[in-house]
Order: sequence, then structure tokens, then C-alpha cells
Amino acid sequence: MDTAEFKDFARSMVDFIGDYLDNIRDRRVLPEVEPGYIRPLLPDAAPEDGERWQAVMGDLEKVIMPGVTHWHHPQFHAYFPTANSYPAIVADMLSGAIACIGFSWIASPACTELEVIMLDWLGKMLDLPAEFLACSNGKGGGVIQGTASEATLVALLGAKAKALRKAKELEPDQPEALLTSKLVGYCSDQAHSSVERAGLLGGIKLRTVAAGDDFRLRGEALRKAIREDKEAGLTPFFAVATLGTTNCCAFDDLDEIGTVCVEEDLWLHVDAAYAGSAFICPEFRPLMRGIEKADSFNFNPHKWMLVNFDCSAMWLKDPNYVVNAFNVDPLYLKHEQQGAAPDYRHWQIPLGRRFRSLKLWFVMRIYGVKGLQAHIRKQVALAKQFEGLVKQDPRFELLCPASMGLVCFRLKGSNESNELLLKKVNANGKIHMVPSKIKDTYFLRMAVCSRFCLPTDMELAFNEVASLAAEFQ
Repeated sequence: MDTAEFKDFARSMVDFIGDYLDNIRDRRVLPEVEPGYIRPLLPDAAPEDGERWQAVMGDLEKVIMPGVTHWHHPQFHAYFPTANSYPAIVADMLSGAIACIGFSWIASPACTELEVIMLDWLGKMLDLPAEFLACSNGKGGGVIQGTASEATLVALLGAKAKALRKAKELEPDQPEALLTSKLVGYCSDQAHSSVERAGLLGGIKLRTVAAGDDFRLRGEALRKAIREDKEAGLTPFFAVATLGTTNCCAFDDLDEIGTVCVEEDLWLHVDAAYAGSAFICPEFRPLMRGIEKADSFNFNPHKWMLVNFDCSAMWLKDPNYVVNAFNVDPLYLKHEQQGAAPDYRHWQIPLGRRFRSLKLWFVMRIYGVKGLQAHIRKQVALAKQFEGLVKQDPRFELLCPASMGLVCFRLKGSNESNELLLKKVNANGKIHMVPSKIKDTYFLRMAVCSRFCLPTDMELAFNEVASLAAEFQ
């Protein structure tokens, strides 16, 4: 393909993308296909001779689109949002064209330096403490990970390296395997499953601590667990506080947890994967009170801040523990400017990395802080609208008050009736939601996901659930 053909192909694809998003309401939010549907539509092997790009474009509606779950449909209310915007799409085009692998500064200086500055911009938008920012001229700084799961694992491994160094100083004759076996970390029983997975991958015990009746982890519960483990001869070293749990968007008491972690010398990692975007709005920042006590903080602009996947922002007060834990420095990766700027390969699990900071740069410049704040506030207001509709119907009850863009509700009655209701909702295909369960209570989650959502979409979604619920009365 030459440049002229590329331009024609790209124009055609841009038109396709624009038409797709403009008319996404006309599509069924969930596909009606069965596993294996694509195989009969494709040849058994790749073509020997190249095809024209027009043939590829012609197959999109035939092969791909019938099997797409439309995450940006205004009636997609499952999971949490995955962000999407035209500036981010265009930034990914440029990233693909530059096609650098920015594992070190010299591998592409712009890739590294823009990321450093964009994480400072973003940190300032959240009003993070200066210790987290590279521009503070301290140790701190930010990095773009692929996902919040990666960020949690990176934080845990950094904390593990720090704890083992301290343990070896106290007990130099003990084998590392024994010292490692005593390490124990903590999270709420409402924390995301990726936290438990980080413990498995990191080879350490991870203890879940029961959240309170309001689904928040409190400092005293953490303190009690630490005391019990110390008495059992274990070494507490790491804790995760969640700001915006997946089940119901609850917020752990970061201030209380932070105080315990400071007193007990535990690394505190804050997972704000979804809700962290809301902290660009000053009115939501009281929920992150105590952030100055954390060692690392993470949220996903690719969930709620109009930056396409993947873009998970992570800040560390002292990256040296992570850098030293991951530092493998063969001669072919060394360069004369080492130490003058971050070599981000030492801040992450993979070696290679894309030019992801372009997406942040494009989105923050084109929307501006005020535009991004307006997006967050609009979706929070839509969730409150849906909550109001639930309250008006005596057949339904809320699990908890609406939180950010999430409403957790259920039909009064048994878990079984709610399971059947959700099955009918999704089978009907007008809207898509997923359930969750806390303390044996099954409920439905209505998440405001699409940037195209309007107040009429909240009415449509509730009316769909309400009409189908009539069968269970």
C-alpha cells in the first residue's frame, strides 16, 4: 500500500467511524451471535495474494460488526465505562504512525518526556500532593501503565522489594524465601479481584478485611488485622485502599487507613481505577482525603476521562523501589543519558510501551479541564436521575445511594427473581446491564457509560426494567 492508497483507505475508515458513532443508537447494544460465528465467514488461511482495501472495508459489516458489543451505545450500562473520544482516536493514529517502542529515553525522547509532563498535568488536575509529581524536583513521578491491574502488581512488587530489604537488615542470616513467606498484605473484601491476583503473581499472602455495613474499609478493621498477623509472626507490609469499588462504587476511608499504614510502616497503594477521574472536580476531592499518606496512586483515564484504552495513570512518591526491583540493564539497552530522565522500562512489567501520552495531550488540550469536568458532572447527574426513578417505584429498592455514575438497585424480593429479571432485560436487547452480589444480596448495576447518554436514555432504561419486572409481581 502506497501513501495515496493509505490516504484513501484512512478517509474511508474515518467516515466509517464517524457514521458508526453518529448512528450507534440504531444498533442492538448486545450482539445476537453464538460462539464460533466468525469461523464460517472467513477462509481457512490467509490469502496468498494481497486484497484491495475496499474488500476489507466491505467485510466490516458482514464479519465484525454483527459480533460487536457496543460499549458506547447510550443503552450500554454494564461494568464501568471505557472511554472514547475523537481526539484520543486521532492520537492513537499518530502513535501507530510513529510506532516507537519507548522503553528508554533514547528510544524516543518525545515519548518519555511528554509522558512525564502529562502525568504532572494530570496530577495537578487532581490536586495530588507535590511529592507525587516529577515537577516537584523530588523523587516522585508518574507513569502510564496498561491497566489498574498492572499498577497494583507494580506497587505490590515495589513494596515487597522495600519490605525484604528492611527484613534482611533486621535478620541478615535468614533466607529470603523464609522472609518472603512471612509477608502479608491487606485489602477490603470489596476490592477488585485484580488485587487478589496481584498477591498470587507476587507470591505473597493477601488478606481480605471485612468492610463495614456501608461497604467501606475502615482504619480500625485494618489495625485489628495487622495486630493479629503480627502476633502470628507475620510481617505486614502492604495495603490497598479502593476509592470506588467495582461492586457498588464505595470509598474506603483513605484517611483512617493511611494513618494506620504510616504508623505500621506499610506501603499504601490507592486504587481509584474508575472513580479517580471524578477528582478533577473539586467537589469530589473530599473522598480522597488522606491521599498524602499514600505511597502510590492509580486511576484509569481510559475509563471515564475520554481517553481511549489503554491509559492507566500511576504515581509513585519514591519510584526507586520499583525501579530497583525491575532493573535489568543489558548493554544493548544502555545509553549515555541514563539517569537524566526516566527509562520507563524500569517502571512497568513489560519492556516495550506505546506512545500513549499523546492521547492525554490531545484530550486535555482539546477538551480542556472545564470540558472534562462537564463530562463527569453530566454523567453523575444522569445517575442521580436514574436513582430518582428507582425511588419513585415502590417495587424497587436501592442497595446504597447512587455513587458517581453508578446506581445499584434491585427488585424487592428474592435473589432468584432479580436474576430472572436481569436475564430478561439482557435477552430483550434494548439495554445491557450486569449484576453483582454483596453479602448474599444479588442486585443490578446501572452504570452510565456512553458519552452519548441523555436524560431520555435514563428514562428508557428504567422503563425497560420496570416493564419487564411486571412479570415478577
